[in-house]
Amino acid sequence: MDRLASFGNDPYDKPPCRGCSSYLTEPYIKCAECGPTPFLLCLQCFTRGFEYKKHQSDHRYEIMTSDFPVLEPGWTAQEEMSLLEAVMDCGFGNWQDVAYQMRTKSKEECEGHYMKNFINNPLFSSTLLGLRQMEARTADTAIPFKPTDDPPRPAFDSLLSRDMAGYMPARADFMEEFDNYAEWDLKDIDFVDDDSDILHALKIAVVDIYHSRLKERQRRKKIIRDHGLIHLRKFQMLERRYPKQVQDLYEAMRRFARVVGPIEHDKFIESHALEFELRREIQRLQEYRRAGIQSFCSAKVYERVKRVREDERRKRSMLCDVLQLIQDGRACQQWLHKQAAIDAGISPVVTSIPTSASGRRSAPPLNLTGLPGTDKLNDREKELCQVVRLVPGAYLEYKQALLNESRRQGGLRLAQARALIKIDVNKTRKIYDFLIKEGYINKA
Repeated sequence: MDRLASFGNDPYDKPPCRGCSSYLTEPYIKCAECGPTPFLLCLQCFTRGFEYKKHQSDHRYEIMTSDFPVLEPGWTAQEEMSLLEAVMDCGFGNWQDVAYQMRTKSKEECEGHYMKNFINNPLFSSTLLGLRQMEARTADTAIPFKPTDDPPRPAFDSLLSRDMAGYMPARADFMEEFDNYAEWDLKDIDFVDDDSDILHALKIAVVDIYHSRLKERQRRKKIIRDHGLIHLRKFQMLERRYPKQVQDLYEAMRRFARVVGPIEHDKFIESHALEFELRREIQRLQEYRRAGIQSFCSAKVYERVKRVREDERRKRSMLCDVLQLIQDGRACQQWLHKQAAIDAGISPVVTSIPTSASGRRSAPPLNLTGLPGTDKLNDREKELCQVVRLVPGAYLEYKQALLNESRRQGGLRLAQARALIKIDVNKTRKIYDFLIKEGYINKA
């Protein structure tokens, strides 16, 4: 088959004649002494003894033609290649279309020859088996999922598809490669004997640069495969099992994952998670020691009484909370409904209090389901975003800005917060009061 690879029906896939630059048609002449680039001539240039540089008219030559049988009499090499191309174009089993494209053989002849020599032939069966084994060996270089995993198949141009960088699970490859247009620099390069030494060295340098870009492409695929970054949602779910402080560390150290292997990187993160748990346990034991507790049974009672004490402290601060909302009757009624639900042992649900027919209609609370950044908020922050109708991403941005300004100045006034956040002044007041109440910032 290697010999047949040089014979094709299309003259455009062969170099032109070196004498007249016309496209070669079989039969044509190949010089057996000039090389390594093949020196090809058409019959007209060969008969008039064309010579060029090192090529002389008395050199040994070969007649290149595909008009000879390969597998069985009556089928030339050119017809064999035409049959394979027709089956590839029309599909296996469409023998009528294959015969129409062949033009020299009937439907029955095409089917019988293909089944006899390419399907049931033991020589080609062993070749196909070797190809399958080669595919099995090269499958390790792809980015497959484990058999127990369910690879996501997002719709084209969806949010998940963009998060997965255009990964196609069925092909175990990406829709667009890294440095996707690296091959463009090679499409016009052709090595010929007429090249000078400098031009030849420049072409070699371009090929070497292309190889380095291919190595970088494979390196990035290897990082993605080894660290399991294909299934982004699953990766994020595994990351959320850590506490907030460890998640921040994970996010900061993710850029260094390419330096070490996945096992070493996971061990590093797990060690820091274990350190965080140990520090938190030590702080809890130190709190028990300061409280004079010497047994774990007493510690359970202490924790239960501590929770009751915190609830009572929150109830005693009800008047301060009401004073902040006293000018907004609708917000005050909503807060009282929430406190009544807490006293009754029911989880509070943020609901809008209907106003009178003459009053202004209140907007319903914002639904935070599916909004980015919701998982980074605690319950009180979620309630604030629902009431104020502020998306979690914007709230986190405003909160960080106020925290940075408060740390820089040692405190923050409401006027400074309004100058820093260019939104509705009432929303700014509620965010400012909330951060003061939760202890995130201090008044100047």
